[in-house]
Amino acid sequence: MDLGISGRVALVAASSQGLGLACAESLAREGVRVTLNGRDGARLEAAASTLRARVRTRVPDTEVGTIAADLTTPEGRAAILTALPDVDILVTNNAGPRPGPYAEWDAEALHGALATNAVPAIELMRAYLPGMRARRFGRIVNITSAMVKSPAADMGLSASARAALTAAAKSISKEVAADNVTVNNLLPERIDTPRQEFMARRRMERDGITRDEAYAAIASTVTARRLGRPEELGDACAFLCSAQAGYITGQNLQLDGGTYEGLI
Repeated sequence: MDLGISGRVALVAASSQGLGLACAESLAREGVRVTLNGRDGARLEAAASTLRARVRTRVPDTEVGTIAADLTTPEGRAAILTALPDVDILVTNNAGPRPGPYAEWDAEALHGALATNAVPAIELMRAYLPGMRARRFGRIVNITSAMVKSPAADMGLSASARAALTAAAKSISKEVAADNVTVNNLLPERIDTPRQEFMARRRMERDGITRDEAYAAIASTVTARRLGRPEELGDACAFLCSAQAGYITGQNLQLDGGTYEGLI
């Protein structure tokens, strides 16, 4: 299927690895002019170089740019907007807070979670939406978490900050839908990324088990009995950014191997 977005311009936040990079690759394969973002310039350039090499067999004139900036700071967001003042597609993303019990959720931790997982995405949306609406095309995809719908006991910081983003995204989606601008969220769980490696090592230390045992234990919690692949999320992101997805907005798409127990 031709997704109808070749030549569009996209920013993918926090995309030097993991889910952000997977989304960038899926978009680049559709001919989208992608810009990667991350704090580590060397890592970012290495990711861009690898991405160009992987995609050029399908899209010979692939354009993959980079902006090294910390999107959690006003200065970082300003640098992003200066380098890339207009986009057709915005994919927001960032690493989640460290897991921990509620006793650790003091004011500093709560403000930190919001500053990492809600404020940057909302600020970038606010900056790019006027141009999208004027051009009558825009696709925004926020990578949040399955914890938004099913918070684990030790994931309250992540769940609360991303739930705030979810509420803001829903409100925004209602204001911009008539201008062919969509706002949707991807809710991943147990995807095989560096974040999952972190969670596996945490389990290894806690339970005194091997890496293979930790991964097997994690996979056993998924209905599909396996971890998700980053490219599965990346391709879902690309479809939500497609011309064909213009009637899908304000939605939360779970990528969790069928693990969520609820109906809606």
